[in-house]
Amino acid sequence: MKSAASLLYLREEELTDGIELFFFAGRDFGRALDERLQVLSLGRAHYRALHFVARHPGIPVSDLLSILGITKQSLSRVVLNLTTAGYLSQTQGARDRRQRLLKLTPKGSELEGELSRLQRALFAKAFREAGPEAVAGFRQVLSGLLAEQERAGVLRLIAKR
Repeated sequence: MKSAASLLYLREEELTDGIELFFFAGRDFGRALDERLQVLSLGRAHYRALHFVARHPGIPVSDLLSILGITKQSLSRVVLNLTTAGYLSQTQGARDRRQRLLKLTPKGSELEGELSRLQRALFAKAFREAGPEAVAGFRQVLSGLLAEQERAGVLRLIAKR
């Protein structure tokens, strides 16, 4: 049986503190990119699209829509901006010509790499400070926050490398 002390992290105050830390961490994590994105007249949605296209070259627009969980209209605007600016290219699917497949251009790869390095540096610093056990716990907590019906798909997506 678990001791009362081992369950202290489940108190309402601790849970509320966790929510606040998650909020502030997300805010500051995004801020690491904001200045650079603003110079380029891009936003965080543009970076998220670049990130997933970089990780999954040739991804269909429909899959990116599902991953990002945004409206078709929003994604269309993001893809149009990135394509017009020369960061993305689109091709038709070989089997289904209605399908639009996305890839980064060399310019897009360069930008995505620059932005990812900024965020990787933040994760590397936090992971070093926390240690390997905390990192494993962090991954478990984040996995636990994923919607139950999406958890397996997200974890499978992350495992593809």
